[in-house]
Amino acid sequence: MGLLEINANIRTATGNGPARVLRREGRIPAILYGTATDPVLLSVDNRELEHAFKQTGSGQALINLVVHDSEMYTKSVIVKELQTHPTTLALLHADFYEIDMDRKITLNVPILPVGKSKGVEEGGLLQSIRRELEITCLPDQIPAAIEVDITELEIGDVLHFKSIPLPVGVELQTETDFTVLTVVSAKVEIEEPEAEEIEGLEVEGEAVEGEAEEAEGTKKDTESEEA
Repeated sequence: MGLLEINANIRTATGNGPARVLRREGRIPAILYGTATDPVLLSVDNRELEHAFKQTGSGQALINLVVHDSEMYTKSVIVKELQTHPTTLALLHADFYEIDMDRKITLNVPILPVGKSKGVEEGGLLQSIRRELEITCLPDQIPAAIEVDITELEIGDVLHFKSIPLPVGVELQTETDFTVLTVVSAKVEIEEPEAEEIEGLEVEGEAVEGEAEEAEGTKKDTESEEA
């Protein structure tokens, strides 16, 4: 992932009122911090930040943050947290976390299924159980997404974390081999059982027919080191 550049200004006012003024001016409040960095209050251009995300195709962006103070300086950062409006999805606040380009970091990246599976071609449904992978790598090796070839998956097949090939320099963080994707039949039918008697009580079986629905994946928090 290439290094993107975003300009930031120092801000001194805090609270809802000053934040609303910033947003009317096309800027959003932000904060910079890190293990060796004291918190710094900032504001950034809303369109500039949105453009950075569009370039990466995901919420993971490696950023060269140019801070305009009495003396201009730069920091290598990632976005640790991004707050958005619940209905309009407008950007409200950004947390920038300073990183060391020579030190590995741990974070979540999205999983991107590639192709159309044989099972789906035969009428099955692709279920995404988990939509992100927790990985560890150097900052300049952060992938925008982990691509997963699903063309050979047939109905009933399951893909686990440890079956996913990773880019060079990228390590899987979890020890548990969670299910990532599976292809299920679009319709599951259970045969009607015959009536049977149990201690004088007659139990009649009923045919059961269910529709398998595509499951929604979970969201993880971007994990990185705490300040």
